[in-house]
Amino acid sequence: MTSAVAQERPASAPAKRGGGVRLANLVKRYGDTLAVDDLSVEVGAGEFVALLGPSGCGKSTSLRILAGLEQPDQGSVHLGDTDVTAVPAHRRDIHTVFQSYALFPHLNVADNVAFPLRQKGLGRDEIRTRVAEALALVHLPHAAGQAVTSMSGGQQQRVALARAIVDRPSVLLLDEPLSALDRSLRQAMQVELRLLQQELGVTTVLVTHDQEEALSLADRIVIMSHGKIEQVGTAEDVYDRPASLFVARFVGEQNELVTDAGLVLVRPEHVRVEEPADEAAGPNAVDGIVRGVSLAGISSVVLVHSPHHNLLARVPRDGRPLPRVGDAVRCTWDQANVRLFPTPEGES
Repeated sequence: MTSAVAQERPASAPAKRGGGVRLANLVKRYGDTLAVDDLSVEVGAGEFVALLGPSGCGKSTSLRILAGLEQPDQGSVHLGDTDVTAVPAHRRDIHTVFQSYALFPHLNVADNVAFPLRQKGLGRDEIRTRVAEALALVHLPHAAGQAVTSMSGGQQQRVALARAIVDRPSVLLLDEPLSALDRSLRQAMQVELRLLQQELGVTTVLVTHDQEEALSLADRIVIMSHGKIEQVGTAEDVYDRPASLFVARFVGEQNELVTDAGLVLVRPEHVRVEEPADEAAGPNAVDGIVRGVSLAGISSVVLVHSPHHNLLARVPRDGRPLPRVGDAVRCTWDQANVRLFPTPEGES
């Protein structure tokens, strides 16, 4: 699986700034709740890694521990070769962009972006130069004097990004930064964010519950559940080769068929909808009746009902006629596209 964003990467890789990140055997409890359970992750210098999982899986807590906003009960945090577990947040070379943007409403764009530079005591000319550079990177070169309260959500997000990169941190943390935006703007910002990260070469960790965002942005994805890591891999790894039933169900759509061999999972794009046949259906085929056909961008979704299964098929819109509701059809797929897991207890 290749993302649209990945295809736009520049031919030459950017210089990698700063070091990598290592979280080693992190444990975090809140009362009786184990939020992070022996978590270990390494992020290479200049790499973009996403922590992906449902609400309550521990991804945001892990990010806050990396940022220095939470202390782990056990384990350690390393930036490059330095153990920073006991170093306070303001002394770590890390900046975080939050979902809420956290901009100062009484300051204009330039003053918002300049804030971390003034905290470090840089001179006026240096601040002016760096603010202009940061605003140019996020495509707001003429917005310095504008009030942030007059800006759209997408523009405010760009200002928050500019403030996060203006003093050139070693590590950039993104805590669901695009979730408040509408779908079309979010997709556009994903492209801009990825290209910006590549241009800067900054080590980046993203927290998101949006699988599409993680798959399109990250070099590698860390999928979490109940405070633990389920799988670490590229978009292709977690989508095409899920390491557990949880990953298979969480990432993308699946057709699930309970068989004597176990739980068979087949993705809708791998299901072919064909004319019915006289011979009996084999192990990789199901006969049924079309119950729905709907448009889904470059493909059409066909819902097929059989006595034991409901199947979804994603059929390319390539000019061939689509089945109609009520048609008898046979759904088939290749064995190579089957993922087999033990049937969970209680499911049949």
